[in-house]
Amino acid sequence: MEQVDKINISTKALSSGNLQVKFFVEGSPKQEYGYLLVNEPKPVGEIIAEIQNRLARRRAAAQRIDPLFPIAPQTDDLDFYLFSA
Repeated sequence: MEQVDKINISTKALSSGNLQVKFFVEGSPKQEYGYLLVNEPKPVGEIIAEIQNRLARRRAAAQRIDPLFPIAPQTDDLDFYLFSA
């Protein structure tokens, strides 16, 4: 069964018209936080769903690391930053 993380967000409007979303992931084994840049206004539910989707992709990519079978490098997502403490 997959664990669903609780995500707390706070937003900040930028002068460029974009929205910076700072998020904290609760319930993960290590403390994680990060930032997401949103280009258009979205409801909070869609923002949290997008963060969960990007977290899932990042975690899946980390599990596929195998030195014997290298995979093609993935392009960096410059609108999503994830840190762990």
